[in-house]
Amino acid sequence: MSGRFRVIPRTATVLTRQQMYDVIRTPVITEKATNASEHNQVTFRVALTATKREVKAAVEGLFDVKVDAVNTIRVQGKIKRHRGRIGHRSDYKKAIVTLAQGSRIDVTTGI
Repeated sequence: MSGRFRVIPRTATVLTRQQMYDVIRTPVITEKATNASEHNQVTFRVALTATKREVKAAVEGLFDVKVDAVNTIRVQGKIKRHRGRIGHRSDYKKAIVTLAQGSRIDVTTGI
């Protein structure tokens, strides 16, 4: 292999407690998210700029659990009308966090 490519080692993302709260906004409590909890998955609304590594570090730091995988979805805001005027809902990002066996998060209680 030529010297053109460098291998950059992956390091653990270190976040302060305030940054963790900035990354994870709210849990998503819908019927679909509740059904996913049977498969050790929890859904959160996260910051638009949050990466999967940051979400993983924040969930592990705040809830004291082991995270296996993080899937993110960026949801585009809808165009809505109100009293004849056109408005736009905000874009947001969701993260579906798969927890390791034996780990649980109860989103109905506070942190």
